Order: sequence, then structure tokens, then C-alpha cells
Amino acid sequence: MSAEPSVLQLPVSRESPLLRSGMLALLLFSIGHFAIDMYSGAIGAFQPLLVDKLGMTLTQAGLLGGIMVFSGSFVQPAYGYLSDRYHSRMFSVLAPAVAGIFISLVGLSWNFGSAAALAFLGGVGIASFHPQASAWATLGLSSNRGRWMAVFISAGTLGLAIGPTYFASVIQWAGSQRSYLAAIPGVIVTIVFIVFLRQPAHLAGAPRGRIDFGALRAVRKPLIILHLLVVLRSTVQIVFGQLLPLYLHRERGFSLIEAASALTMFQVAGAAGGFAGGHFSDKFGGRRVIMISMLGCVPFLALFFFGQGTASMIGLALSGLILLFTIPVNIVMAQELAPKHIGTVSSLMQGFAWGIAGMIFIPLIGFLSDRFSMQTTMSALTIFPLIGFFLTLALPKTRVH
Repeated sequence: MSAEPSVLQLPVSRESPLLRSGMLALLLFSIGHFAIDMYSGAIGAFQPLLVDKLGMTLTQAGLLGGIMVFSGSFVQPAYGYLSDRYHSRMFSVLAPAVAGIFISLVGLSWNFGSAAALAFLGGVGIASFHPQASAWATLGLSSNRGRWMAVFISAGTLGLAIGPTYFASVIQWAGSQRSYLAAIPGVIVTIVFIVFLRQPAHLAGAPRGRIDFGALRAVRKPLIILHLLVVLRSTVQIVFGQLLPLYLHRERGFSLIEAASALTMFQVAGAAGGFAGGHFSDKFGGRRVIMISMLGCVPFLALFFFGQGTASMIGLALSGLILLFTIPVNIVMAQELAPKHIGTVSSLMQGFAWGIAGMIFIPLIGFLSDRFSMQTTMSALTIFPLIGFFLTLALPKTRVH
């Protein structure tokens, strides 16, 4: 793998076959990312239903989210390594169907153990997709990579946004015992991938890759800082994704549909923010965008938690918009630091960081909410982006690209 030229640096004319195939790959992976993350956001919609149906405690609700995060996110570096080593498209092709089928069956759970098992198996599909898709989505697109990565990332964020409302609507229409119908989009996407998705040309027949740990050690400091920044941002994002509907339902009296719709609004705003962040990073540099994002979202998070009515919902939307500026920025910066290990570093900037955030803080928020209140524990998350702002100061001031 180390002998391969970095695709990130290949000059590409607008008429070249590489560019055309790159745009097709971006389109397919964006569709897949939308579908995969739609299922990633499903547990948040299932939480209020399962708490009522199975009598789960808030601690168990948090543990269920943590299991999903472990399976779908924490183990992503293993899939990133395997993708960099074996180059098989099956990591991406089968993922939407696997995630869709198992996660959609959660509505049929008869106890906490069965719900946890189904969430874990659905997470396997989520974990296998993200590292390879993040690495391959922009291959062949040598200019404005922040913008193209933002398209891919924003598609996933839109999927996260629609997921809770989609599943709440399916459950309301068909009932929890027919929640398996929600798997249909994932199965369709897998069929489309089988027909149209191809392995990148430069990897066809390429020897198995090996990790160059020396190259990674050379850039370990900025990679660690970027990783910690993703953990801080992801803590807010993933706790909202898993527990915001439950919080709004229990603490503020929202209906299930209203609570899911509020999460959808937060995630849609985040998708717009991710797209804007990718554009801004190409223009102004990733470090500056991260600083603005981390500091700028804090007052709007506070407005959401401590405001009332429309003002609170405006705070929720604007906090999502600004907080998620950084999603494509962190990934592109990491890929440019380690261009020969883009699957591995992409997984560190996505799944592994999400996994750490989710495994620690989703169960912790559930545990503390049983002892205090969800208002107290959720609002404490406002400090995380502020910590991220000061951590960003340690990033190199020179632009990587």
C-alpha cells in the first residue's frame, strides 16, 4: 500500500474518467451514508417505546444506546484496518441491508436482552460501512475535497435527522410488531450497490496493504488533538441522537412525534452546518472553522436548555447548525495528515471517537438521570464544546492542505 501514489494528490481534469467515476462513487456512497445513518438514528425513536413497553429504567435505556454505539462505532478502526488491507467492496455493499434488517427488528423485542442483541447486530452493518465509505467517497476528486466530503457527511447527517421521525412514523402506522417494514430502504440500497458500486480502479489487483506505524507516529500529536475534538463534539451529538426524544417526552411533555421531529430539526440543521463547514474549511482552513464551531454553539445550547417555547427550539436548531460545522473538517484534516491510511484515520475520526463518546456518556447520562434529572445531566453537556475551543488552540496554525 505504501507504494501506491496518493489519490488525494492526483491532478484530474474535469473531463477525465477518474473524475466521472469519482462523482458516481460520491453519489452512491452518499446514498448509502444516508441510509446507514437513518438506521443509526433509530434507537432514539425506539427509546420511549421500549421504556413504556418493556419497563426499562433510564439506566437500561442508556445502556441500550451504549451497546449500539459500541457495535456501530467503537469497533470501526478494525473495519478501517481491514478495508485498507483487503480493499473488498463488500464492507460497504452489505452494510445497509444488515443494519436495516436487525435495527428494524428492535420493535419486536420482548425484553432488554433481545433489544440489546438486535441493536448490536445492526451496529455491525453501521461499523463496516463508515471507514471504507469515508475513504473511497472522494477518491478521484482532487480539488475542493472539504466540499465533497461535506456532501458525503451531510447525506449521513440527513439520514440521522430523518431516522427518528421515519421510525416513529412506521411504528405509528404499522405498529411496533411490524417495525421490520422499516428495513426496506436498506435492502434496496444494498441491491443498488451490488449492481453499480465498483472497487476503485487503482486498488484493483493491488497487494494487501500494511499499516506504516512510523508515518502515523510522525503526525500523532495533531491526530490525537483532532480525535479528542471529535469525542467532545460527538458527546453532544450522540447523546442528543439517542436521548433527546426521551428527554423532551419526559421532561417537557412532547408527544413521541413532536420529540422525534425536534431531533430531526437538530440533525437537519447539523447537515446544513456540515456542508457549510466543508466549504469554509476549503476557504479559511480547518483550524479556524473548528474554533468558530466550538465557541459559537455554546450560547445556543444554553438557550435550548434554559429557554422556553420557540426560543428554545431556535437554540436547538442553531446549536446543531454551528456544532456540526466540524464533521467533514476533522476527517479531511486527518486524511491529509495520513494519506496512505485514509480508511484507518477516517475510522478514528468517526466511529472510534463516536464509540468512546457514546459508550461513556450515554450510559452515564442515563445513570445520572435516574438520580438527578435529565434536565440537569443533559444541560451539563454545554461545557463540552467550550473545552473543545481551548483544545483547538493546540492545533498547528499552518493549513495541512
